[in-house]
Formats: sequence, structure tokens, C-alpha cells
Amino acid sequence: MNRPTTSPSTAALDGAGFDSADVLARVAEVIASRRGGDPERSYVARLFHKGTDTILKKVGEEATEVVLAAKDGDPAKIVYEVADLWFHSMVALAQFGLGPADVVAELARREGLSGLQEFAQRSTRPPA
Repeated sequence: MNRPTTSPSTAALDGAGFDSADVLARVAEVIASRRGGDPERSYVARLFHKGTDTILKKVGEEATEVVLAAKDGDPAKIVYEVADLWFHSMVALAQFGLGPADVVAELARREGLSGLQEFAQRSTRPPA
């Protein structure tokens, strides 16, 4: 699937005709609204209720599923599993008072740096 990529520092419409940043912000709002909710009625509330370890285990499980999907080479399955990983990563971010905008800001900070250059900067100073 060849979809155009968008810069993390812009809110451009992607190839499907929707604003990726808006979608991430709306999902983050739903996640935040479920915090403190009834764990019997909301999956996200249940994750928050069970705590950080459960949330992080779920992120690890989803990351493994992404790897397995990629090894299978099925683009639709890869996208499906990455969506699960992103969702659970967003729950983890919310657990620590963070959101997608924080990740986008970090990507924007790195934009234009070579991977080697960014890696070298990491070893000389801690993240802000």
C-alpha cells in the first residue's frame, strides 16, 4: 500500500482524506474520558484500573504482534496491528500525563536530522 507520508510537524491531510493529527487527538480525548470510568463497562477504564504494569504488558504484546504481522508480510494485518500498538501506546502516554502531541513534538524536533546524528545527540544529553 503506497500512501503518502506526512510531516509530523504539519497537520496535512493524508492520502485517505483525513487529518491524522485530528484523529490522534480525538482518540486521545476518548482515552482521557475513560480514565476513572467503570472497568466493567470500558476496556480503557479497565486498563487504567489495573495500572501501569498491565498497560505496559499490553504495549509489549501489541509490539510483538506487529513484528509477527510484518514477518507474515500482509500489509492489511500490519496496519491493523500497528493501529493496536498505537492505541495502547496512547493509553500508556495518558497514564503518564502525556499525549500524541508530545510525541509529534519530539518527532518534529528530530525532523531533518540524520538517524546517526540524532543517535549521537542522545548519548551526549538526556531528553528535555
